[in-house]
Amino acid sequence: MNLFSLFPTAVGKFDLEREFTKQEYKFMSEQERRPNMGNQTSVNNYILKEKPLKKLNDFLLECANKYFHEVYKPMHEVEVYITQSWLNYTEKGAYHHKHAHPNSFISGVFYVNADPTQDKIYFFNEGYKQISVPAKEFNLFNSESWWLEAGKGMLYLFPSSFTHMVEQVQHEETRISLSFNTFLKGTIGSKDNLTELLI
Repeated sequence: MNLFSLFPTAVGKFDLEREFTKQEYKFMSEQERRPNMGNQTSVNNYILKEKPLKKLNDFLLECANKYFHEVYKPMHEVEVYITQSWLNYTEKGAYHHKHAHPNSFISGVFYVNADPTQDKIYFFNEGYKQISVPAKEFNLFNSESWWLEAGKGMLYLFPSSFTHMVEQVQHEETRISLSFNTFLKGTIGSKDNLTELLI
């Protein structure tokens, strides 16, 4: 038998491949926080516009455009730009609720402080199941969720509609991630198909 994985959801993984500067890490660790559902988030939700994170912003934007052009292969000139960005702080016993990102095209989660031996990000297949058949062994075809390890300097990019979450943190150190949303600028759609959108 041949199995074909048709219409899969693309999750891109990138690595920073350098240490954070002292200024970057201090800036991200010491942001003013507010309560979120299950954990805390930075009060500043345009964090990548701040001068201490200029190099990180450039890296994340470059990765988002690589992901977009590799996955979508746009016919016209289209670029991704970052809209909102914020920090998440998840302490021992806290979690990050199951959610997606409305009003965004591609979303990213970048790990500032995380332990790849313990920390994970979970993704969910939320599609309607007409028949639910319990599986004795899980794979990418029959699973309703799948996790990927989360470690310092790792970046995951995915469609903003892709539901994800973080389970309760079990270790003592605060897990810190930087999340961001994006949108597109350029020519989208087709003039002849009556779907053209200039943004």
